[in-house]
Amino acid sequence: MSARTPEDAALSAAPAHRVPLWVRAREGLLALLPTVITAVLLLLALQPAYLSLLDRGDGWSIYSYHGLAKDVLQYRAARLDPAVAREEREEIRDQVRSSLLNPAQFEHLAEVEALGDARLSRIRVLVEEGNPQALAEAGRQAVQLSAQAEDLSNQLGKDYAQEFRRLRQVLLGTALVTGLLSMALIVRALRLWRSERERRARREARQREALSLASHELRRPLQSLLLASDLLRQAETPEQLQRLLGMIEESARQLASRADLTRLDDLYLDVTLRVAPSDLRLMVQRVAGGRVTAQVPEEPVVWSVDPDRVAQMLENLIENALKYTSGPVEVALAVEDGQPEITVRDHGPGIPAERRAQMFLPYERGPLGVAPGQGLGLSLVRRYARAHGGDVTLEDAPGGGTLARVRLGEPPLVDERR
Repeated sequence: MSARTPEDAALSAAPAHRVPLWVRAREGLLALLPTVITAVLLLLALQPAYLSLLDRGDGWSIYSYHGLAKDVLQYRAARLDPAVAREEREEIRDQVRSSLLNPAQFEHLAEVEALGDARLSRIRVLVEEGNPQALAEAGRQAVQLSAQAEDLSNQLGKDYAQEFRRLRQVLLGTALVTGLLSMALIVRALRLWRSERERRARREARQREALSLASHELRRPLQSLLLASDLLRQAETPEQLQRLLGMIEESARQLASRADLTRLDDLYLDVTLRVAPSDLRLMVQRVAGGRVTAQVPEEPVVWSVDPDRVAQMLENLIENALKYTSGPVEVALAVEDGQPEITVRDHGPGIPAERRAQMFLPYERGPLGVAPGQGLGLSLVRRYARAHGGDVTLEDAPGGGTLARVRLGEPPLVDERR
């Protein structure tokens, strides 16, 4: 029997145009995944850099420190220069005091003072003292404080450059992760598309195979029905009429059994049997006639089988045998090791041993390659035999020809739906 995956079963059972809600939700979330991951990575990676830059200011200026040093030095020079008028000295002093009394203009003062010994409060005290020694020390401290501010500015510049390099690495890393994830999702989408296309191709191939097998199996009952209908017009006795009507009824029953479009998979692919205890002798005897002879045991051989499927196995094996030989075809039923075995023997050219396995493949023709047919009979016989727990083999017949041996396995459970 042909293998059937759960995905194929789901596709066969559900309409192709309906997609489950959970599948649509899953695919929608996967489509959003690159955006979500990008946002999370940027938030987690950029937040420390953002806080670091925010804590260090937004590009502060050291001009206030330079201006203080200039004012203090200018005030000291004015105090030492007798040519400078008192009013002008007082004006310069007031300007210095105003700067010292407004420490808010000195950004990052604590960090600047931590880089050296200069202190803004010490400069304020020295300026208030106003003597030459105090002003000299105030000027020195102001210049040193300005130098410390310059050092902090340089350090912050380096920190800014380092943070921006880190930001660049974070952005590049995020772009790489997002790109790889997007590529993985694209590859997944392509694989899903290819898998879906392959599933559809398998499903279409199964449908074509089922239709081909149905067409193959409908030929014989149709031919029998047409022949019986034609002979019915020439029937002369009630016995002939009854026999031909029986042929028509059996052909119609076979047509109904083999052409149920709702059960094509069960009939020809996955092979769901409808078994019942049956006397195999009657089934084998029924095929005798013309060049076909039947040999059966004297005692009934009752076995749980699907009678319609066993009849199809016999028909296919006998039809193949009649195609490739003009001599008799011998059908025999026996019980071997407690299991029934049916053999069909022809007197044709035989089949080379290396080709026997290929003969059970669909569309594989016989050794001569000239007889009409689709090459589906033996593949169907093997499916039905294995569905019954057995198998079919081809062997060289004693004295020439081919012997097809069908062994039926342990009886399957009886289908109560029958």
